[in-house]
Amino acid sequence: DIMKNYMANKSFSRGVETLGAEASMVFVGNTDHTVPYMLKHSDLFDPLPEKFHDSAFLDRIHSYIPGWEVDVIRAEMFSAGYGFVVDYLAEILRSMRSHDYSDRYKALFTLGDDISTRDRDGINKTFSGLMKLLFPDGQASDAEIEEVLRCAVEGRKRVKDQLLRIDATYPEVRFAYSNAAGQERLVHTLEEDEYPHQYHRRVAVDDSAEATAGTQGASVTAEPSQSMPVAEQPPRSKTADTPLKEQHLVFQENQRGVSFDKLFGPYLAGAKRIVVTDPYLRMFHQLRNLMELMETVSKLHGPEDEVAVHVVTVEDEFNGDRQTENLQKIADACATVGIQFTWAYDTSGTKHDRDITTDHGWKVVLSRGLDVFQRFELNDAFNFANRLQEQRQCKEFNVTFVRI
Repeated sequence: DIMKNYMANKSFSRGVETLGAEASMVFVGNTDHTVPYMLKHSDLFDPLPEKFHDSAFLDRIHSYIPGWEVDVIRAEMFSAGYGFVVDYLAEILRSMRSHDYSDRYKALFTLGDDISTRDRDGINKTFSGLMKLLFPDGQASDAEIEEVLRCAVEGRKRVKDQLLRIDATYPEVRFAYSNAAGQERLVHTLEEDEYPHQYHRRVAVDDSAEATAGTQGASVTAEPSQSMPVAEQPPRSKTADTPLKEQHLVFQENQRGVSFDKLFGPYLAGAKRIVVTDPYLRMFHQLRNLMELMETVSKLHGPEDEVAVHVVTVEDEFNGDRQTENLQKIADACATVGIQFTWAYDTSGTKHDRDITTDHGWKVVLSRGLDVFQRFELNDAFNFANRLQEQRQCKEFNVTFVRI
């Protein structure tokens, strides 16, 4: 109770005396389970001690940072130049506590009417803190301000969505903001898009419903309004009976669960000739992505069939010999599985488009080409990301499927 009162009012009682303070609280720790496991069986606050698992206490937390999206610190991440001594940096941050940046977005964006005062306080304080860290001089573009605001709203939404699972008395909140033109933009968390079936499940309510249904010999299904899990959404997991359609898909930074099999497989199945155009198939990891696309193609035809794949790229100005050698290795490997792999270097100097075209009427337009995965340890044989594309974090990219 003392901590809850302090987090809400910046004051606490010691005997008959009421004291005030300005310090903030940060809780840092590790999760004991994977994100989908926590979403299915409990909530994202599951690692906290039982006494902290109090909805009134958790509601006072401004933001929840998804540590599972943060990459492991590697040696190449450290700066090779000069930096501030920690004590000096701490003094800078302390001096900035007297500044308030929480209004820097208000000339450009307006929070939705559904957002309560406590939610607004959390969003504003998080936004102000991020602005001080990223743009201490206050000079940020409109796009940068929107990105910081969206991050602050997402952090508070993650807290509130977990409270809905813990305490059914909390109302659902529509976290959104509008720009100066009045266009509303909804905010989603990454885990909400990746695991919608588990994310929108209220554990306390659903568990009691399942128990009741069990006594009646009936099973409980998901609410009709819920979307399917990512693994079941098209085109990531299409069945043979699902008709292909033109569509535009957007993938977020740090998103997992994406693979060439799920993304491209349904649109490449049945093709006898495939043309891959990507001027940036130069570095080793980019050519490895191409090889993994060939693995997808090899899974889509029988051993008695053959598929022709032609690649159009641009020769590397500095390592052309190595690039040619690696492309030839891919061709040699493809020949053993019934793929007639050929390639050509474009010399026009104007090639920028990245797409995959098939002879049975589909064109896949790629915003980033095949280079959609974040860096991972290529030489670590004991890293799942090295073996399974679904376990890799993605870069932000989009894909458009067009019938031609």
